[in-house]
Amino acid sequence: MAKVAPLEFLKQVKIEAKKVIWPNRQETVSSTIAVFVMVVIASVFLFFADQVMGFVVRLILGLGN
Repeated sequence: MAKVAPLEFLKQVKIEAKKVIWPNRQETVSSTIAVFVMVVIASVFLFFADQVMGFVVRLILGLGN
């Protein structure tokens, strides 16, 4: 990787920053809601998977509950 002078680097950063397309408010809200929904779904799935695996292990070890 070629070395770049600090001022040239800052110029390049400024140019690249201008190319960034920021999401509008509606896109941000819908993306945030989608993330929360996926977190809830993943949490519920992992909870039930943990319960099933725990039950199977207790069954195999004869610990019963």
